This record gives sequence, C-alpha cells and structure tokens, in this order.
Amino acid sequence: MRRKKLGRSDLELSVVGLGTWAMGGSDWAYSWGSQDDNDSISAIHQAMDLGINWIDTAPVYGMGHAEEVVGKAISTMKEKPLVFSKCGLVWNDKRKVTPLLKRESVKNEINASLKRLQIEVIDLYQIHWPRPDEDIEEAWEVIAGAVKAGKIRYAGVCNFNVDQLIRVESIHPAASLQPPYSMIERDIEEEILPYCATFEKGVIVYSPMQKGLLTGKYTKENIKQLSPDDHRKYDIQFKEPILNTNLWFIEGLKPIAEKNKITLAQLAIAWTLNRREVTAAIVGARNASQIGDTARAGDWVLSDVDIALIDSLIQERQERLIH
Repeated sequence: MRRKKLGRSDLELSVVGLGTWAMGGSDWAYSWGSQDDNDSISAIHQAMDLGINWIDTAPVYGMGHAEEVVGKAISTMKEKPLVFSKCGLVWNDKRKVTPLLKRESVKNEINASLKRLQIEVIDLYQIHWPRPDEDIEEAWEVIAGAVKAGKIRYAGVCNFNVDQLIRVESIHPAASLQPPYSMIERDIEEEILPYCATFEKGVIVYSPMQKGLLTGKYTKENIKQLSPDDHRKYDIQFKEPILNTNLWFIEGLKPIAEKNKITLAQLAIAWTLNRREVTAAIVGARNASQIGDTARAGDWVLSDVDIALIDSLIQERQERLIH
C-alpha cells in the first residue's frame, strides 16, 4: 500500500489506517452496537497483513475496551503497527462521558492508555476534542512533557479549528490534525486544509465513509432496524429530510464505482485521499472482511473524469438540501 509522511514527523503512514471506534462495543453513549472481540482482533491482524501499518484508537471507545482489544491483538505480533490514541474524554462509574483536559487527568489518561495497549510508547497522542476550550493549553503542556519523557513520540490534535491549532503551536508543534472528512462533510476544505498545507501539518481524516452511509449498504428500512444503542440511529445524516437526499446522492455514485470495478466504500475513501493535503484516512472495521474490502482503496487513484463527476453530484446534493 502507498505510504505518506505525516507532516514534519518521521512517521511513514499507509494511506489507509484502521479505526477502532466500533471495537469498543456496546453500552456507552456513542456505541455502534454490540461487537465480538474475536472479530475485532481478526480485523486488526488482517489490516496488518494487507499493508496497513497503524491503528487509531481512544480510551473512550467502550470505556477503555477498544484499547484493551488493540493491546491484546498486537501483543503477539513480531512487527507491531504504529499505535495512535487520544485523551480528553473521561467517564464515571455510571459510564457517563465528560470532556476533561486538566493536568492530572491527562497524565492519568496517558499512563492508563499505555497499560491497556501493553506498549511503552504511544506513536501519536492526540487531544480528542478541544473541550473545554479554556483548558487546551493545560492539556497540551502535559502532552509536550510526555513527549520529552519518552512516553509519546509525536503529539497531535483532533477536531481543532485553525485558531486552536495556532494557540498550541507556541507550546509544542502539533504533528497532525485529525478532522472528519467525506464527500458529505467537507467543512475542512475552506480553512483547515490550506493551513495544514502551509505549515506542513499531517492530516488524518476520519469518517471518510460517513459512518458507513457512503458504502451504499443502508436503506431507510435497515436504518430503522439499527440497534437502539447504535448512535447512528440519531445521526442527522441518517435521518429525514437529509437522508432522502443522501440516498439519492449514493445512487448517483454507483455508476462511477461500477465503471471502475470498485465498491462504493473504496470510492468514498479514495476520494478523500485525492486531496494532496490529506496524509491518510481512518477506516473503521468490525471484522476481517470489512477491512479486506476498504483497505484496497489505498491502492486506487481517482481519474480527473471521475473527480469531475463526483464534484457535480456533490454540488447537486447541496442544491437539493437548500431547496
């Protein structure tokens, strides 16, 4: 699989990486429903076999469970993948999630993640969300200290805007930004991507398939049948009136995918990778067959004709939503 350098770091990333959000399992606020740990471990091993060399996780995914699964999966590997994790979302004994970026909390999170992941160094450690905004600098100082102490190789951020990126830069350089990006969610194109290009920040995008919607596997009927603890059931993109327009858009993408003999999932991922500012895309998987399909997007490049067709569909989607 193709690899790209992450900003100014020395990390060479496969352009597709494995995301573990759904591997956290059920019984928490942003669950994807129940998940079999054996399926998760098989997906991790399959991803590495396909040339993916990094895994993105977070403590909040299943209240530590996803990190534990990752730790178990990689503990037996001779050649371990790069491991990325995050901080800033904590939970209580009732599994209520709260944003927290205070000094002692971040220190505790780093140590807890290292233990769950069964590793000595986290390759990329990120602030998950910039909340509370006033505590960003406090958390970033702790992360910078952990880099100096050798617990973290590189520090990054997720979901930051340009002003927030500038604020932390004077304390310690951010190696990367992790924002959402897909054919449907394109807000980062206006300010964030140009800033990252100018200052050589790596960009690792998440939800390139818009939480699975752009795979074409979802209809109005099976969305209604999503588990009550699957957060997508309440996601605006999966609900009317936007859902109807999204399903029309996906139908328009099908001939492009069919012409190129690829899946809609591969098309969606490859579209995000077409942006020169984007280093890599996080692709979630719940089993080996899913990552076996989506990983192939890392070896496929869109033609100018296909890009023009997709851009036309994106524009019409926007017009339909307005009217």
